[in-house]
Amino acid sequence: MNLQPDQLVARVERLVIGSDFGADGYTTVEQADELARRLELRPGLRLLDLGSGRGWPGLYLSMQTGCRVVLSDMPLGCMRRARERAERERLGARCAVVVASGPHLPFAGESFDAVVHTDVLC
Repeated sequence: MNLQPDQLVARVERLVIGSDFGADGYTTVEQADELARRLELRPGLRLLDLGSGRGWPGLYLSMQTGCRVVLSDMPLGCMRRARERAERERLGARCAVVVASGPHLPFAGESFDAVVHTDVLC
């Protein structure tokens, strides 16, 4: 079987995390669903995905629960891919992408109802 690099990555993701969402970490779909449950995410709530990379699991959580999400990380390439994914999934109105480092976030206190921080190297 001759797979293109993107096809191979998608296949590995499906095997490892249970989805080919574009993850750049090891949080599984089951774990993301557990985050949604424990955080009681739902429409109207605002979630910050700190260190979001390409948007996993923040975009997934928004898709599953209807919450609004702000994705925040430093790599511009990852942030562009996250924005593109949000647009493809029709989440553009519920999703914002902010390029910022953790210690220097441009948000006022109590801006979010919940924060996730998964698969981030410090």
